[in-house]
Amino acid sequence: MEEGQVEACETQNGTPKVPVEQQGIANYTRVFYNPPTPQLYEQAIRRQEGLLAHRGPLVVRTGTFTGRAPNDKFLVREPSSEDKIWWGQVNRPFDAADFDRLHARLLAYLQGREIYVQDCYAGADPAYRVPIRVVTEMAWQSLFARNMFIRIQDPAQYAAFEPEYTVIAAPHFRADPELDHTRSEAFILIHFGKKLILIGGTGYGGEIKKSIFTMMNFVLPQRGVFPMHCSANVGPDGRAAIFFGLSGTGKTSLSADPDRTLVGDDEHGWSDNGIFNFEGGCYAKVIRLSPEAEPQIYACTRRFGTVLENVAIDARTRLVDLDDDSLTENTRAAYPLHFIDNTSRTGTAPHPRDIIMLTCDAFGVLPPISRLSPQEAMYHFLSGYTAKVAGTEAGITEPQATFSTCFGAPFMALPPAVYARLLGERMQKHQARCWLINTGWSGGGYGVGKRIDIRYTRAMVHAALNGALDEVPFEREPFFGLHIPTACPGVPEKILRPQETWRDKDAYRRQAEHLKGLFRENFQAFADSVDPDVRRVMG
Repeated sequence: MEEGQVEACETQNGTPKVPVEQQGIANYTRVFYNPPTPQLYEQAIRRQEGLLAHRGPLVVRTGTFTGRAPNDKFLVREPSSEDKIWWGQVNRPFDAADFDRLHARLLAYLQGREIYVQDCYAGADPAYRVPIRVVTEMAWQSLFARNMFIRIQDPAQYAAFEPEYTVIAAPHFRADPELDHTRSEAFILIHFGKKLILIGGTGYGGEIKKSIFTMMNFVLPQRGVFPMHCSANVGPDGRAAIFFGLSGTGKTSLSADPDRTLVGDDEHGWSDNGIFNFEGGCYAKVIRLSPEAEPQIYACTRRFGTVLENVAIDARTRLVDLDDDSLTENTRAAYPLHFIDNTSRTGTAPHPRDIIMLTCDAFGVLPPISRLSPQEAMYHFLSGYTAKVAGTEAGITEPQATFSTCFGAPFMALPPAVYARLLGERMQKHQARCWLINTGWSGGGYGVGKRIDIRYTRAMVHAALNGALDEVPFEREPFFGLHIPTACPGVPEKILRPQETWRDKDAYRRQAEHLKGLFRENFQAFADSVDPDVRRVMG
């Protein structure tokens, strides 16, 4: 190839219908369209982007950012979307002219470089899926996108494919805050009008994943679909369940049940047809992952095709150490959904019979399981409560309550009441039951009590889903008004009543009243947008 010449690498399906030149990307050295996994391994290793580990995973480093950079994410204020957005601390505006200028600089940066393109779908239901294109400067990030989203298998579909939304991710391109009006050198910018997402200055793969999720949270409610930050599975009886929960609450672990078919581990939509996965892969947290407690996810960390982000590896033996948190607590594995046994081949399921909301209460006062009315479900959905514990973030020395509305506030582009209303409507129409499961502490808060044994949590989830609690009497818990079962198969009765597990009953009451006050204070932001029955949940 002569100097200055560019090359397009065609896939087995041929050149795409929409080449990158039509999107303003030109003068590249080489473009790889939808390269398969082995080729991306070859490219990543050739470019020294990562190491091939024992048994086959690709281990990479994401640079300075080992997690999301929420303070560097902005939505472009533009006429087609500005009246719909939930503007505020989560969704902060970015000037359209500044976006255009930064976009032009990013396109100039890509000139003379190798680039990688993955054309795929977000959304397993053909009626609601969104065609997306992910353009990256890193081969491993292209593999990440290939793992996470829904691949195009049919050559005819590929020949007709036209991306609706495009992501351009260039970790080594850094913004100039003074020139670009970004907060730092990192940026995640979403322009709904141009259907374009720009990511730079950060190599964390989760930014690609969650930017697409933000887009789906904007697009789907306008089409009558309820987007959810949840995992989902289906039992042998064909009944589906969804699991809401923030990071660290057990959403991925509890849905990866060998006795149930996994639909997906993180993002779904609920339409008139039922539920459907947005993704084609899993993005699991793997720090201190146990082969005994999480055998299926653990096995994925030892497979060819898996991308391990910021996992410790011995450069000589190529053995990984999942217990090593020297780089971050947020070590991650990205792998295709079919790596998990018992996964749905369609990514779809019927309307869920059960909704499980997961919280990790580090104060140790919420019951490990309780049943929620539709009004209580909307209240706890809008609250999105969990707690951070000491040691997980700098400066945290005692448990801190965290409220993330809809169990995913950073990704909710529309006002929270839109999603809560969709939840209530779906629950009522399909008679879905809702359960609040606390996977946090019992017998005292963090540092005093101990975390609820995952065996007990699994037993409670199984009992809720298989109907074992249908005939069990429930009693009302005095502080939060929650209804808790008096018995559950496989769980000591004492565990079900949190107050009984505390030695110091006065300390329990103080902590319960404290947490109840935090709930009330947080909910004030939503009080004017919900029905009175929802407002009255906490009294």
